[in-house]
Amino acid sequence: MTAIPAKWKGTCEVGQDFNSSMCNKKLIGARFFNQGVLAANPGTTISMNSTRDTFGHGTHVASIAAGNYVKDVSYFGYAPGTARGVAPRARLAAYKVLWDEGSYESDALAGIDQAVADGVDVLSISLSYRTIDLYENPIAIAAFGAMERGIVVSVSAGNRGPNFGTVLEGIPWAVVVASGTVDRWFAGTLTLGDGQTITGWTMFPARATVRNLPLVYNKTLSACNSTELLADAPSAIIICVNTFETPEFSDQIGYVSKSNALAAIFISEETRILRSTSFPYPGVVITPKQGKGVIRYAKNTSAQPTASIKFQQTILGTEPRPAPAVSASSSRGPSRSYPGILKPDIMAPGVLILAAYNPDTSVTNIGSNIGLSSDYNLESGTSMACPHISGVAALLKAAHPDWGPAAIRSAMMTTASTLDNTGKAIKDMGNDYKGATPLDMGAGQVDPNRALDPGLIYDATPQDYVNLVCALNYTREQTRTIIRSNYNCSNPSLDLNYPAFVALYDPLEEVSTKTRRFRRTVTNVGDGVATYRVNVKRPKDSVITVSPEKLVFQKKNQKLSFSLTISYKTYRDYVINHGSIIWVEEKGQHTVRSPIVVTPAEPSG
Repeated sequence: MTAIPAKWKGTCEVGQDFNSSMCNKKLIGARFFNQGVLAANPGTTISMNSTRDTFGHGTHVASIAAGNYVKDVSYFGYAPGTARGVAPRARLAAYKVLWDEGSYESDALAGIDQAVADGVDVLSISLSYRTIDLYENPIAIAAFGAMERGIVVSVSAGNRGPNFGTVLEGIPWAVVVASGTVDRWFAGTLTLGDGQTITGWTMFPARATVRNLPLVYNKTLSACNSTELLADAPSAIIICVNTFETPEFSDQIGYVSKSNALAAIFISEETRILRSTSFPYPGVVITPKQGKGVIRYAKNTSAQPTASIKFQQTILGTEPRPAPAVSASSSRGPSRSYPGILKPDIMAPGVLILAAYNPDTSVTNIGSNIGLSSDYNLESGTSMACPHISGVAALLKAAHPDWGPAAIRSAMMTTASTLDNTGKAIKDMGNDYKGATPLDMGAGQVDPNRALDPGLIYDATPQDYVNLVCALNYTREQTRTIIRSNYNCSNPSLDLNYPAFVALYDPLEEVSTKTRRFRRTVTNVGDGVATYRVNVKRPKDSVITVSPEKLVFQKKNQKLSFSLTISYKTYRDYVINHGSIIWVEEKGQHTVRSPIVVTPAEPSG
């Protein structure tokens, strides 16, 4: 790599099992912050008092954002190939703020502030605190200062889904990232003795020999709900059925692993299985629909039923399930901090993402007593989605160094895709694979290539965010806690120049028709002269007016404004309606899409 940029003010702090020579032209900074831990726990000894990662989470997310090319990696044979981060030529600096001895907001605030002072361009923050008010959230406070310095801040939405209103990190000046699946299926191929072949799911971390073994279905045993029940399980492949009345899959496979069964077929619709690597015993998961034929065959004892299972297979494409889909665990909007701005902003891959890991920690088990480690691990969560957006932001910043944080976020949001790899609307795993809403996935799945050339952007200045904070009815002290500098509150406004439109209502009020007017300004970042016409897909039970309906730009970087007025029906229930406004370039290639959402402001209870 080239020389470290002259603007860089960071350093590599010497600490336990970590010296400055471990940094290089790729890892250019490493600092650690634990004064909060020590102040709260006098006399505590920090077990790894340095930036060194003892767990693996930090290594993993850093590898996703900016890991270099590494050939011939896999997770025990799954997802084989060359690994790389989203921005493999970007430089990294690591700031350790979480400890085995505790997590304190003061350490996070100190770490983020130091990263800003060191001169980072992008902050990737895969952690969260259970604080709703922005003035109490260290990430929101530190991110405001970062935004003022032109730094893009990417934050994980949290893993509290799929319930409504579970996004706590609803920071208006950060990019809040939801988690989705990728078009990759880790397969266990089940072949029955009669020739039937079924593509199931497995993450068993070895090439187990399960060939032409007896297949047994016993309705009583199929509950697989205790070691006592399975004490008399035969030396065969048994069938376990997962229902509302039986234990979860993770418990069932644990019981099976302590039995005489040689392998198991699990019939389940439990989607959380598809984001976990825990598979300590040879087996395969299939759907209830697939399971009917398997059970029918297994019950035909005169045929002496047998089965085989192949492991360590990776399937790419649209089968057996389209992708992306919103992960069930991904936190949902609206934001509890301020529901008037769409959160999450965008979705990125976050389910079973392969990235570097601490090779000295156990990442999975065989049975109950054999721990396995790996240089690369598959992890799931919005922690994994967040660094994807951080990497894309780094690429956009390199291509457009004059773009600020709001411009980069806008470019990603207005070019995001709302379709999966079959060309249909993205589905929600947490809602029986029904269509996802912007409260689940923000503007959609990030499309880095399209984001490089968005056509128009919705920009915002630090003063715009000050105006927003000033309109949130905070006290003077609370406002100053966020802004941390002199500020002008003479023009408070909740109408941030943001690439989405959220109309709120209260289900506890009488049904009525409300009207909300938004004003937006877009900047032409295309090549020059351009004309855009509006295309509106209105949410159900609403009327939308956009004025003007045509925007004519005479030059690059010209700004034009428009208003959007929505009249919408309210409900005595939690109904979410959504649509979009799309600015379509005439005789050009750009389409600039923004979601429109009509939603209750807060979750019930």
